[in-house]
Amino acid sequence: MTLPLLCFASFSLVVPWVANRLAPMKVVALALLILGMGAAARLFGEYGMMVSGTLALGAGIAILNVLIPSLVKGLFPENASSLTGVYTLVLTAGAAFSFYSAIPMRDAFNDWHVPMIVWAILPIIALLVWLPMLRVKFKPAAPTSVSSSVWRLPRAWSLASFMGLQSIQFYVLATWLPRIFMDAGLSDAEAGLMTAIFTMIGIPAALLTPMIAAKLPTQRSIVAIITLIGLIGIFGIWLAPIEGRYLWVACLGTYGGASLSLALALIAMKSHDMRQATALSAMAQGIGYLLASIAPSLIGALYDWQQAWTLPMLTLVILLIAQAIAGWPISGSGKVDEAR
Repeated sequence: MTLPLLCFASFSLVVPWVANRLAPMKVVALALLILGMGAAARLFGEYGMMVSGTLALGAGIAILNVLIPSLVKGLFPENASSLTGVYTLVLTAGAAFSFYSAIPMRDAFNDWHVPMIVWAILPIIALLVWLPMLRVKFKPAAPTSVSSSVWRLPRAWSLASFMGLQSIQFYVLATWLPRIFMDAGLSDAEAGLMTAIFTMIGIPAALLTPMIAAKLPTQRSIVAIITLIGLIGIFGIWLAPIEGRYLWVACLGTYGGASLSLALALIAMKSHDMRQATALSAMAQGIGYLLASIAPSLIGALYDWQQAWTLPMLTLVILLIAQAIAGWPISGSGKVDEAR
Protein backbone atom coordinates (compact mmCIF):
# COMPACT_ATOMS: atom_id res chain seq x y z
CA MET A 1 0.00 0.00 0.00
CA THR A 2 2.85 2.39 0.79
CA LEU A 3 4.84 1.86 -2.44
CA PRO A 4 2.19 3.23 -4.87
CA LEU A 5 1.56 6.21 -2.60
CA LEU A 6 5.26 7.05 -2.53
CA CYS A 7 5.23 6.84 -6.33
CA PHE A 8 2.24 9.17 -6.44
CA ALA A 9 4.10 11.67 -4.26
CA SER A 10 7.45 11.60 -6.06
CA PHE A 11 6.28 11.40 -9.67
CA SER A 12 3.61 14.06 -9.14
CA LEU A 13 6.30 16.66 -8.52
CA VAL A 14 7.98 16.13 -11.93
CA VAL A 15 4.81 16.23 -14.03
CA PRO A 16 4.89 20.03 -14.61
CA TRP A 17 8.45 19.70 -15.95
CA VAL A 18 7.38 16.92 -18.33
CA ALA A 19 4.20 18.78 -19.39
CA ASN A 20 6.28 21.84 -20.32
CA ARG A 21 8.34 19.76 -22.73
CA LEU A 22 5.75 17.43 -24.23
CA ALA A 23 2.21 18.07 -25.43
CA PRO A 24 -0.20 17.23 -22.57
CA MET A 25 -2.19 14.89 -24.82
CA LYS A 26 0.96 12.88 -25.54
CA VAL A 27 1.87 12.75 -21.87
CA VAL A 28 -1.54 11.22 -21.08
CA ALA A 29 -1.01 8.61 -23.80
CA LEU A 30 2.44 7.82 -22.41
CA ALA A 31 1.00 7.43 -18.91
CA LEU A 32 -1.64 4.98 -20.17
CA LEU A 33 1.04 2.94 -21.92
CA ILE A 34 3.11 2.85 -18.72
CA LEU A 35 0.02 1.70 -16.80
CA GLY A 36 -0.58 -1.17 -19.21
CA MET A 37 3.06 -2.26 -19.09
CA GLY A 38 3.14 -2.09 -15.31
CA ALA A 39 -0.01 -4.17 -14.95
CA ALA A 40 1.32 -6.72 -17.47
CA ALA A 41 4.64 -7.02 -15.61
CA ARG A 42 2.83 -8.16 -12.46
CA LEU A 43 1.32 -11.13 -14.31
CA PHE A 44 4.62 -13.00 -14.07
CA GLY A 45 4.25 -13.40 -10.32
CA GLU A 46 7.99 -13.03 -9.67
CA TYR A 47 8.81 -10.63 -6.85
CA GLY A 48 11.12 -8.33 -8.81
CA MET A 49 8.61 -8.04 -11.65
CA MET A 50 5.82 -7.44 -9.14
CA VAL A 51 7.70 -4.54 -7.56
CA SER A 52 8.73 -3.11 -10.95
CA GLY A 53 5.18 -3.34 -12.20
CA THR A 54 3.88 -1.61 -9.07
CA LEU A 55 6.40 1.20 -9.56
CA ALA A 56 5.26 1.63 -13.16
CA LEU A 57 1.61 1.68 -12.08
CA GLY A 58 2.41 4.32 -9.48
CA ALA A 59 4.21 6.46 -12.04
CA GLY A 60 1.40 6.25 -14.60
CA ILE A 61 -1.32 7.00 -12.07
CA ALA A 62 0.67 9.92 -10.64
CA ILE A 63 0.99 11.51 -14.08
CA LEU A 64 -2.74 11.20 -14.72
CA ASN A 65 -3.63 12.38 -11.21
CA VAL A 66 -1.85 15.66 -11.87
CA LEU A 67 -2.66 16.18 -15.55
CA ILE A 68 -6.37 15.39 -15.71
CA PRO A 69 -7.54 18.20 -13.37
CA SER A 70 -5.32 20.69 -15.21
CA LEU A 71 -6.54 19.45 -18.61
CA VAL A 72 -10.11 19.95 -17.43
CA LYS A 73 -9.12 23.50 -16.53
CA GLY A 74 -7.49 24.05 -19.94
CA LEU A 75 -10.08 22.39 -22.17
CA PHE A 76 -13.24 23.45 -20.31
CA PRO A 77 -12.43 26.54 -18.24
CA GLU A 78 -16.08 27.54 -17.89
CA ASN A 79 -17.21 24.12 -16.65
CA ALA A 80 -14.14 22.99 -14.76
CA SER A 81 -15.91 22.43 -11.43
CA SER A 82 -18.80 20.33 -12.73
CA LEU A 83 -16.51 18.25 -14.94
CA THR A 84 -14.16 17.72 -12.02
CA GLY A 85 -17.14 16.24 -10.20
CA VAL A 86 -17.81 13.86 -13.11
CA TYR A 87 -14.10 12.97 -13.22
CA THR A 88 -14.04 12.22 -9.49
CA LEU A 89 -17.22 10.14 -9.79
CA VAL A 90 -15.73 8.02 -12.59
CA LEU A 91 -12.47 7.73 -10.65
CA THR A 92 -14.26 6.51 -7.53
CA ALA A 93 -16.61 4.18 -9.40
CA GLY A 94 -13.73 2.65 -11.35
CA ALA A 95 -11.77 2.00 -8.19
CA ALA A 96 -14.83 0.49 -6.49
CA PHE A 97 -15.53 -1.76 -9.50
CA SER A 98 -11.98 -3.09 -9.54
CA PHE A 99 -11.96 -3.67 -5.79
CA TYR A 100 -15.23 -5.59 -5.70
CA SER A 101 -14.83 -7.57 -8.93
CA ALA A 102 -11.30 -8.89 -8.44
CA ILE A 103 -12.16 -11.77 -6.06
CA PRO A 104 -15.30 -12.92 -7.97
CA MET A 105 -13.30 -12.98 -11.23
CA ARG A 106 -10.53 -14.96 -9.55
CA ASP A 107 -12.99 -17.44 -8.06
CA ALA A 108 -15.02 -17.80 -11.27
CA PHE A 109 -11.95 -18.92 -13.23
CA ASN A 110 -10.01 -20.34 -10.26
CA ASP A 111 -7.00 -18.31 -11.38
CA TRP A 112 -5.61 -15.09 -9.87
CA HIS A 113 -4.20 -14.11 -13.28
CA VAL A 114 -7.67 -13.37 -14.67
CA PRO A 115 -8.38 -10.06 -12.87
CA MET A 116 -4.74 -9.07 -13.40
CA ILE A 117 -5.15 -9.61 -17.15
CA VAL A 118 -8.27 -7.42 -17.13
CA TRP A 119 -6.37 -4.63 -15.35
CA ALA A 120 -3.58 -4.91 -17.94
CA ILE A 121 -6.05 -4.66 -20.84
CA LEU A 122 -8.09 -1.72 -19.53
CA PRO A 123 -5.29 0.91 -19.84
CA ILE A 124 -4.66 -0.23 -23.42
CA ILE A 125 -8.36 0.19 -24.22
CA ALA A 126 -8.21 3.64 -22.64
CA LEU A 127 -5.14 4.42 -24.77
CA LEU A 128 -6.98 3.43 -27.95
CA VAL A 129 -9.91 5.65 -26.95
CA TRP A 130 -7.47 8.50 -26.27
CA LEU A 131 -5.54 8.26 -29.57
CA PRO A 132 -7.93 10.56 -31.50
CA MET A 133 -7.15 13.25 -28.92
CA LEU A 134 -3.58 13.34 -30.20
CA ARG A 135 -4.89 14.97 -33.38
CA VAL A 136 -6.64 17.71 -31.46
CA LYS A 137 -4.78 20.98 -31.91
CA PHE A 138 -5.10 21.94 -28.31
CA LYS A 139 -3.63 25.28 -27.41
CA PRO A 140 -4.21 26.39 -23.84
CA ALA A 141 -5.35 29.93 -23.35
CA ALA A 142 -2.49 32.40 -23.40
CA PRO A 143 -0.70 32.18 -20.06
CA THR A 144 -1.46 35.01 -17.72
CA SER A 145 1.24 37.13 -16.21
CA VAL A 146 1.02 35.21 -12.94
CA SER A 147 3.86 32.90 -12.04
CA SER A 148 3.38 29.14 -12.21
CA SER A 149 5.62 28.79 -9.16
CA VAL A 150 3.18 28.06 -6.35
CA TRP A 151 5.57 26.91 -3.63
CA ARG A 152 5.83 30.40 -2.10
CA LEU A 153 2.08 31.00 -1.98
CA PRO A 154 0.46 30.54 1.47
CA ARG A 155 -2.86 29.55 -0.05
CA ALA A 156 -1.16 26.89 -2.16
CA TRP A 157 0.20 25.39 1.06
CA SER A 158 -3.32 25.60 2.45
CA LEU A 159 -4.60 23.48 -0.44
CA ALA A 160 -1.67 21.05 -0.21
CA SER A 161 -2.31 20.59 3.52
CA PHE A 162 -6.04 20.09 2.95
CA MET A 163 -5.29 17.52 0.23
CA GLY A 164 -2.77 15.73 2.43
CA LEU A 165 -4.97 15.55 5.50
CA GLN A 166 -7.99 14.29 3.57
CA SER A 167 -5.74 11.65 1.93
CA ILE A 168 -4.56 10.55 5.38
CA GLN A 169 -8.14 10.09 6.56
CA PHE A 170 -9.14 8.08 3.49
CA TYR A 171 -6.20 5.70 3.45
CA VAL A 172 -6.26 5.17 7.21
CA LEU A 173 -9.96 4.35 7.11
CA ALA A 174 -9.63 2.15 4.03
CA THR A 175 -6.84 0.25 5.77
CA TRP A 176 -8.20 -0.09 9.32
CA LEU A 177 -12.01 0.01 9.12
CA PRO A 178 -12.27 -3.80 8.77
CA ARG A 179 -10.09 -4.32 11.83
CA ILE A 180 -12.05 -1.75 13.85
CA PHE A 181 -15.32 -3.52 13.12
CA MET A 182 -13.89 -7.00 13.71
CA ASP A 183 -12.50 -5.87 17.08
CA ALA A 184 -16.00 -4.61 17.87
CA GLY A 185 -17.45 -8.07 17.20
CA LEU A 186 -18.42 -8.20 13.51
CA SER A 187 -17.38 -11.10 11.30
CA ASP A 188 -14.81 -10.54 8.58
CA ALA A 189 -17.56 -10.67 5.94
CA GLU A 190 -19.64 -8.06 7.77
CA ALA A 191 -16.58 -5.87 8.28
CA GLY A 192 -15.86 -6.15 4.55
CA LEU A 193 -19.41 -5.06 3.79
CA MET A 194 -18.96 -1.96 5.95
CA THR A 195 -15.78 -1.09 4.06
CA ALA A 196 -17.61 -1.59 0.76
CA ILE A 197 -20.36 0.80 1.84
CA PHE A 198 -17.69 3.30 2.91
CA THR A 199 -16.25 3.29 -0.60
CA MET A 200 -19.49 3.30 -2.58
CA ILE A 201 -21.40 5.89 -0.55
CA GLY A 202 -18.89 8.56 -1.48
CA ILE A 203 -19.75 8.48 -5.19
CA PRO A 204 -22.79 10.86 -5.08
CA ALA A 205 -20.90 13.27 -2.82
CA ALA A 206 -17.94 13.22 -5.21
CA LEU A 207 -20.21 14.27 -8.09
CA LEU A 208 -22.28 16.91 -6.33
CA THR A 209 -19.70 18.70 -4.19
CA PRO A 210 -17.80 20.49 -7.01
CA MET A 211 -21.06 21.51 -8.67
CA ILE A 212 -22.28 23.10 -5.45
CA ALA A 213 -18.86 24.63 -4.76
CA ALA A 214 -18.84 26.40 -8.13
CA LYS A 215 -22.09 28.22 -7.31
CA LEU A 216 -20.88 29.64 -3.99
CA PRO A 217 -18.82 32.81 -3.50
CA THR A 218 -16.62 30.89 -1.05
CA GLN A 219 -16.35 27.19 -0.24
CA ARG A 220 -15.89 27.60 3.51
CA SER A 221 -19.41 26.43 4.31
CA ILE A 222 -18.67 23.18 2.45
CA VAL A 223 -15.46 22.70 4.45
CA ALA A 224 -17.46 23.18 7.67
CA ILE A 225 -20.19 20.72 6.62
CA ILE A 226 -17.66 18.12 5.46
CA THR A 227 -15.84 18.41 8.77
CA LEU A 228 -19.04 17.98 10.80
CA ILE A 229 -20.08 14.89 8.80
CA GLY A 230 -16.62 13.39 9.21
CA LEU A 231 -16.59 14.02 12.95
CA ILE A 232 -19.99 12.32 13.34
CA GLY A 233 -18.64 9.27 11.52
CA ILE A 234 -15.39 9.06 13.49
CA PHE A 235 -17.01 9.55 16.89
CA GLY A 236 -19.67 7.02 15.89
CA ILE A 237 -17.33 4.16 15.05
CA TRP A 238 -15.23 5.08 18.09
CA LEU A 239 -18.00 5.14 20.70
CA ALA A 240 -20.74 2.91 19.22
CA PRO A 241 -19.26 0.94 16.30
CA ILE A 242 -21.96 -1.74 16.17
CA GLU A 243 -25.19 0.04 17.00
CA GLY A 244 -25.11 2.73 14.31
CA ARG A 245 -22.52 1.28 11.96
CA TYR A 246 -24.45 1.94 8.76
CA LEU A 247 -24.92 5.59 9.65
CA TRP A 248 -21.28 6.04 10.71
CA VAL A 249 -19.95 4.44 7.54
CA ALA A 250 -22.32 6.50 5.40
CA CYS A 251 -21.03 9.67 7.08
CA LEU A 252 -17.40 8.66 6.57
CA GLY A 253 -18.00 7.74 2.92
CA THR A 254 -19.79 11.02 2.26
CA TYR A 255 -16.97 12.91 3.97
CA GLY A 256 -14.32 11.08 1.93
CA GLY A 257 -15.97 11.56 -1.46
CA ALA A 258 -16.76 15.22 -0.79
CA SER A 259 -13.26 15.99 0.55
CA LEU A 260 -11.44 14.51 -2.45
CA SER A 261 -13.68 16.13 -5.05
CA LEU A 262 -13.52 19.50 -3.28
CA ALA A 263 -9.71 19.35 -3.19
CA LEU A 264 -9.57 18.58 -6.92
CA ALA A 265 -12.17 21.24 -7.73
CA LEU A 266 -10.22 23.86 -5.80
CA ILE A 267 -7.20 23.18 -8.01
CA ALA A 268 -9.20 24.33 -11.03
CA MET A 269 -11.21 27.04 -9.30
CA LYS A 270 -8.28 28.76 -7.60
CA SER A 271 -5.81 28.77 -10.52
CA HIS A 272 -5.63 31.38 -13.27
CA ASP A 273 -4.73 29.09 -16.19
CA MET A 274 -3.73 25.55 -17.11
CA ARG A 275 -0.04 26.15 -16.42
CA GLN A 276 -0.70 27.28 -12.87
CA ALA A 277 -3.30 24.53 -12.39
CA THR A 278 -0.70 21.90 -13.33
CA ALA A 279 1.81 23.31 -10.85
CA LEU A 280 -0.82 23.55 -8.11
CA SER A 281 -2.05 20.03 -8.80
CA ALA A 282 1.50 18.65 -8.65
CA MET A 283 2.25 20.40 -5.37
CA ALA A 284 -1.02 19.47 -3.67
CA GLN A 285 -0.96 15.82 -4.74
CA GLY A 286 2.78 15.38 -4.21
CA ILE A 287 2.58 16.56 -0.61
CA GLY A 288 -0.81 14.92 -0.08
CA TYR A 289 0.25 11.43 -1.08
CA LEU A 290 3.56 11.72 0.77
CA LEU A 291 1.64 12.34 3.99
CA ALA A 292 -0.85 9.59 3.18
CA SER A 293 1.92 7.04 2.53
CA ILE A 294 3.08 6.99 6.16
CA ALA A 295 -0.21 7.52 8.00
CA PRO A 296 -1.71 3.99 7.97
CA SER A 297 1.48 2.51 9.43
CA LEU A 298 1.65 5.20 12.13
CA ILE A 299 -1.97 4.62 13.11
CA GLY A 300 -1.26 0.89 13.20
CA ALA A 301 1.72 1.53 15.46
CA LEU A 302 -0.45 3.52 17.86
CA TYR A 303 -2.93 0.64 17.96
CA ASP A 304 -0.16 -1.89 18.59
CA TRP A 305 1.22 0.26 21.39
CA GLN A 306 -2.11 0.77 23.16
CA GLN A 307 -3.92 -2.41 22.03
CA ALA A 308 -7.04 -0.27 21.72
CA TRP A 309 -8.51 2.22 19.26
CA THR A 310 -8.81 5.16 21.66
CA LEU A 311 -5.56 6.92 20.75
CA PRO A 312 -5.81 6.23 16.98
CA MET A 313 -9.38 7.57 16.87
CA LEU A 314 -8.45 10.64 18.89
CA THR A 315 -5.64 11.23 16.41
CA LEU A 316 -8.10 11.07 13.51
CA VAL A 317 -10.35 13.60 15.24
CA ILE A 318 -7.42 16.01 15.68
CA LEU A 319 -6.32 15.52 12.06
CA LEU A 320 -9.86 16.16 10.80
CA ILE A 321 -10.06 19.44 12.70
CA ALA A 322 -6.60 20.30 11.34
CA GLN A 323 -7.90 19.60 7.82
CA ALA A 324 -10.70 22.13 8.29
CA ILE A 325 -8.24 24.74 9.57
CA ALA A 326 -5.87 24.04 6.68
CA GLY A 327 -8.63 24.33 4.09
CA TRP A 328 -10.07 27.58 5.43
CA PRO A 329 -7.70 30.01 3.59
CA ILE A 330 -7.89 28.36 0.15
CA SER A 331 -11.67 27.95 0.36
CA GLY A 332 -12.19 31.70 0.62
CA SER A 333 -12.89 33.89 -2.41
CA GLY A 334 -10.24 34.73 -5.00
CA LYS A 335 -7.43 32.84 -6.67
CA VAL A 336 -4.51 31.06 -5.07
CA ASP A 337 -2.23 34.10 -5.26
CA GLU A 338 -4.82 36.48 -3.81
CA ALA A 339 -5.07 36.96 -0.06
CA ARG A 340 -8.71 36.70 1.01
